[in-house]
Amino acid sequence: MSKRRRNNFKKKEEEHRINNRIRVAEVRVVGDNIDSPGIYSKGEALSMARDMEMDLVEISPNANPPVCKIIDYKKFLYDKKKKEKELKKKSKKVQTKEIKFGPNTEENDLSYRKDNAIKFLEKGNKVKVGVFFRGRQITFKERGEKLLLEFVQSLSDHGTAENMPKLNGRKMEVIIKPITDND
Repeated sequence: MSKRRRNNFKKKEEEHRINNRIRVAEVRVVGDNIDSPGIYSKGEALSMARDMEMDLVEISPNANPPVCKIIDYKKFLYDKKKKEKELKKKSKKVQTKEIKFGPNTEENDLSYRKDNAIKFLEKGNKVKVGVFFRGRQITFKERGEKLLLEFVQSLSDHGTAENMPKLNGRKMEVIIKPITDND
């Protein structure tokens, strides 16, 4: 007995309708290589595209009548992918680095953590600074808040606090974002 496999994969719907897949009777034809852009019947527009050995591509299907362009569709997709790739390459993902210490942390440890925070901010990353309270240290909330505010103040040349320090359970946190040229 042979087992039949059912094809459960749906056919990927194309982003643009091209040539005979365009469903309307009249279209507005535009393009760089069109002598007289205007409203044409679907048949006329298709014959114009065939004469130029190009494709009729529906660019704006919601317009009345839909806007179609006479272009080389494969080249259009290639250029579009290339632009998307370039935009993705240019965009920088901002990471959040975390620095932790307790309410009784000494000055030399804080200066070490401050130097690390400066390095992170100069690279363009956000810094999440947290004071963690263990056991009965929770009674020193004011000391922890004072430490955080002093820490943020010492980084004022490199970054600004997004919000005031907040107590979440047993930790008090503040996020510092880097100062950019357009701030």
